[in-house]
Amino acid sequence: MIRHRPHGIEHPYATSLDQRVPVLPLTGQRVLLGVWADSDVTAVVCEWRVRDGLVELPLAPHAGSSADAAALAGGEGHLAGAQASALGGEGGWAVESPPVAEVASYRFVAATADGRTQSTSWFGVAPAAWTTEAPAGLDVALTGGDDRVVPGSVEWLVSTDGVHRARFALTLRPGDHVVGFGERFDHLDQAGRRLDAVVFEQYKAQGAHGRTYLPMPFAHVVGTDGTGWGFHVRTSRRTWYDVGATTPDRLVVEVALGGTPNERVDLGVYEGTPTEVLGAFLDEVGRAEELPDWVFRLWASGNEWNTQRTVLDRMDQHRDLDIPVGAVVIEAWSDEEGIMIPRDAAYAPRPDGSPFKDGDFSYPADGAWPDPKGMVAELHDRHIKVLLWQIPLLKTADSEPGLHEQVLAEGAALVAGGHAVSEADGTPYHNRGWWFPKSLLPDLSTAATREWWTAKRAYLVRDWDVDGFKTDGGEHAWGHDLRYGDGSRGDEGNNRYPVHYARAFGDLLRAHGKAPVTFSRSGFTGSQAHGVFWAGDEDSTWEAFRNSVTAGVTAAACGIVYWGWDLAGFSGPVPDAELYLRAAAASTFMPIMQYHSEFNHHQLPLRDRTPWHVAETSGDERVVPVFRRLAHLRERLVAYLAREAATTIATDRPLMRPLFFDEPADARVWSRPRQWMLGADLLVNPVTEPSTTSWTTYLPAGDWVDVWSGVRLAGGREHRRDTPIDLIPVYCRASAWPGFVGIFDVR
Repeated sequence: MIRHRPHGIEHPYATSLDQRVPVLPLTGQRVLLGVWADSDVTAVVCEWRVRDGLVELPLAPHAGSSADAAALAGGEGHLAGAQASALGGEGGWAVESPPVAEVASYRFVAATADGRTQSTSWFGVAPAAWTTEAPAGLDVALTGGDDRVVPGSVEWLVSTDGVHRARFALTLRPGDHVVGFGERFDHLDQAGRRLDAVVFEQYKAQGAHGRTYLPMPFAHVVGTDGTGWGFHVRTSRRTWYDVGATTPDRLVVEVALGGTPNERVDLGVYEGTPTEVLGAFLDEVGRAEELPDWVFRLWASGNEWNTQRTVLDRMDQHRDLDIPVGAVVIEAWSDEEGIMIPRDAAYAPRPDGSPFKDGDFSYPADGAWPDPKGMVAELHDRHIKVLLWQIPLLKTADSEPGLHEQVLAEGAALVAGGHAVSEADGTPYHNRGWWFPKSLLPDLSTAATREWWTAKRAYLVRDWDVDGFKTDGGEHAWGHDLRYGDGSRGDEGNNRYPVHYARAFGDLLRAHGKAPVTFSRSGFTGSQAHGVFWAGDEDSTWEAFRNSVTAGVTAAACGIVYWGWDLAGFSGPVPDAELYLRAAAASTFMPIMQYHSEFNHHQLPLRDRTPWHVAETSGDERVVPVFRRLAHLRERLVAYLAREAATTIATDRPLMRPLFFDEPADARVWSRPRQWMLGADLLVNPVTEPSTTSWTTYLPAGDWVDVWSGVRLAGGREHRRDTPIDLIPVYCRASAWPGFVGIFDVR
């Protein structure tokens, strides 16, 4: 009849109707106390008790914040409505408390028109205060930091329960640039801004919201004289940063702690060039391993490529149009209940949830996948690798009615075997997010569960011979007090979840003699060692194009080597020819080149991002020939990309490298945040504005060659060149140019 959860659903950026806001008030602060109630509830009262005194606070209907609902929405797309409806709506009641000056307790009493009442249990709330000296009985310390920590700046947020946060300042010099914090969509240089680091699925518009799937508590600090250093807050909990926004000479760091009487913050500080700083960080957290050359060829996919015939038809069209493709990612292959059994397959259910092999299935000749093993073999004969989609969730009877008995058996086995992430009371956690809501989440923090979960998918590698997995999702663990099998609590383990997830499928591939090619959007510190990444869900807009470029160079600055994006965006109406070709040209010079399109409920017109469909939709006959030329150029670049990736892994010099790595003392590189070096020798400056016929590039010191004209140019200045639709400004170091003459079509 009535529900109150002090932490609510624990969305990191918005509140739910049944929440206390703020969860941890400062001394003297009032809190908003919210409940959710059934529609027949006519009155709700909060009984607020301090020591022996009790007051009754009547609640009023409360619809939630429209800003909170907007925080979830990502515009048009198949997840937008689900996100927007996750907060707000009917059934909310709320009241503001008296100032919280000492420990208080409260409960709610609801009544209906027919006289029924219900009371919640009592909840406690203790105010907290920032202090520079921990009270007696508490043991706190900040270790590391050397002389970078501002003396006297260390503070602790303390309540009667323990220590909840730490805060300290690092010294910034005038003009310092600060780059990092994982993959960031809004800015290369975060100086003067505020941000946080928590894994989150922001469905589109990441740049506008300042949120990311792949955060890290690590950053470079680069001075105007080129000298630099970096820092790493050695924690998996959430962190917050004020990068000179409040006080220009201070970078203030705030760190979530465990709330116990004994808390530590460990800060790593690294001195040196950007490459040396990155190398020291990767020595701690791990670095990429070399992946096979085929990952550098074109990847193709569409969310509605949901039959064998459709997949082969798309690959036939690639072949017939002479557009080489190296990998196909098949998303809609499974029943989407357990993401382990092909849709339409016939089989005898296994009540114990034990793994299947391919021989256990029969495939109807008129079904979606009449011969999946044969399809993979045929694609391999065409020199096309195959990746299959995954998500680490398992639907339940609570999440969706009418599930197949096998997925229910899998869920029972997951729980019975102790393989599920659990709530603090030991009951299984059910996904609180909007995508696959109420699904079970396997506890991939332990080797036992990683092996148990991936054993069910082993036949896909062993019997079908697939080459990798799109390890989608991974941001579904919401709750500070969740429990993981490795002994960590939710506030420690939630950010680590996508790292364990990619690791699990990488290990599965290795176990069957395959390279660990996982394709993830989410991650955290340690993700550097696990596979390939893309920038997640985004619209087909010029703004998203620009933000995705920023995401690529910032991810690279934090040690992500194999990175790409859904070129020209995957959501919304099909992009026009100009956006599509400019984005394709940029992607030709990124570590991963791939296109993808969102599920659109099979509505017409189709929203495929294939080049021929973009040509048909836009009516622009240039699309196919220009895309073909780019795809062939990409093929010729594979050897260079593979060689440079190996060099990156050996030296820590990023593959898709922001210019400051090579020229930290050149002030002009900071005005060109979307230019990058691709490997040692190529400088790339994509056209990211519409209706542009020429484009200016800044070339750092040295001699350069325009790869399209062969003209030699002096560095240390800007150069403007014509940019017809089939040309992206790319320049080669003059000393390396002889090795590229056969790669580029010099005009």
